[in-house]
Amino acid sequence: MRYVQKGFTLIELMIVVAIIGILAAVAIPAYQDYIARSQVSEAVSLTAGGKTPLAEFYADKGIWPSEASDVMGNVAGKYVSAITITTGNGVSGTLVLTARMKNSNVNSSILGSTLELQTSDSGKTWLCTGGNIGVKYRPAACR
Repeated sequence: MRYVQKGFTLIELMIVVAIIGILAAVAIPAYQDYIARSQVSEAVSLTAGGKTPLAEFYADKGIWPSEASDVMGNVAGKYVSAITITTGNGVSGTLVLTARMKNSNVNSSILGSTLELQTSDSGKTWLCTGGNIGVKYRPAACR
């Protein structure tokens, strides 16, 4: 009488577990980077929402507002603690908006980091290359 094998051997099961472990070792850091990038995108969208109102304020009054909240509706979010004007509280055409990430409930790679949105021509063009958030966490337009 012939014996027919039913089920998997221990070696086969160990190989499957090893493959799953290798895949998880690659996937988990990639997922963490993805989470950080999605949280940084909130900072980008909140600061970008201030471009038009700030430019209109400057065009109308000839100076920048003293606080970002004077013209922007939302200056904080789920991952952003505050958006502040760090440079440009005068008649110069230069303005720097700084979005600071929260110190808790945010990916550890971007805790307390900043993203800067800046203009040097009275709000006609804006760059988001400033701040200390790592390049790999920024959207392509801000690298």
